[in-house]
Amino acid sequence: MRENGVVLLSSMEPPEDYFKSYEDLAVHRLMLDDSARIDAYKHAIDAIKDFLVGRVVMDVGAGTGILSMLCAQAGARKVYAVEASGIASVASRLVEANNLSHVVQVLQSKVEELELPEGEKVDAIVSEWMGFYLLHESMLDSVLVARDRFLAPGGKILPEMATLVACPCSLPRYHSHWREDFYGLDLSLFGELERSSRGTQPLVTDVHPEDLLAEPITIWQLDLQQAKCADLDCLRDRRVVLLNREGSFEGLCLWFECRFPGQGGVLSTGPAAPRTHWQQTALVLPSTHPVEAFECVAWELVLARSSDDTRHYNIQLSLLDPDTEPHPIPCDCIASRCALIGCVVEQYQKTHHN
Repeated sequence: MRENGVVLLSSMEPPEDYFKSYEDLAVHRLMLDDSARIDAYKHAIDAIKDFLVGRVVMDVGAGTGILSMLCAQAGARKVYAVEASGIASVASRLVEANNLSHVVQVLQSKVEELELPEGEKVDAIVSEWMGFYLLHESMLDSVLVARDRFLAPGGKILPEMATLVACPCSLPRYHSHWREDFYGLDLSLFGELERSSRGTQPLVTDVHPEDLLAEPITIWQLDLQQAKCADLDCLRDRRVVLLNREGSFEGLCLWFECRFPGQGGVLSTGPAAPRTHWQQTALVLPSTHPVEAFECVAWELVLARSSDDTRHYNIQLSLLDPDTEPHPIPCDCIASRCALIGCVVEQYQKTHHN
């Protein structure tokens, strides 16, 4: 691929009323039906069961209270289920129906406005704050505020680490599909128009492992014990990536992984992991680029908060010229300069090894 300067501007518009949108039971049905999500949190909570017994937990953005109730089942002495939207009333009824009202207290409040009795601290914070491509509409700022205001020294955060992953990909179900014989008609123009329209908004879809054109790359990692809200204002990634298969470079696939404390494991939303309601996020290129194995592609990806809504990120993906960008050393790509550098490195290693 040698076409340069292609720029994709993308955004995902949040609902007009963020908290109002979470009063829709269908939204919570979607999340409760996500068994990979629930199983990951249950495993993580059970993994620190010995720590939780007799302790105080805060669930930030509790929704229906499912995570709060799992913490109560694990032996927590007290769980504050903090939920700003009207779904808090449903959570209260579910807690009562499960005979857990003596442990779980539902508080309808923004965590930023919350006060605990007598300045009480909590021993653990649990939250399912992640959005599409990790950050879209996320409650991460609220989790960090809760950490700074309420978490006791030595306390745990579930999850404790979040990683944003990227990989160049093909999107055959949105491209080559229309090049096939469609009832005896050619609808390739429709495919081109659809691809062009996708340039204004990320595509939430299922990307298959065989659609990935390279090894997945970690482009951002966040330690929730140390992160600051300002760290979330702008994420920038500029790199050259070696492709490991031929195909059509049609987009950049994004997903996230979250790691839990101790032996709590990892929740992955990648193409090879069990499907979640987050699926994957594809930044669709305005045109298709045929590529070969051991060729390189280069990009600059910027995720920046909107000045109008901190839950809203503007995404800009710019394709760069891999011939002019510095490659990692060593690099196994087909470029002659990288082959030459590889020979020099190999000769140097042989000389000094002997």
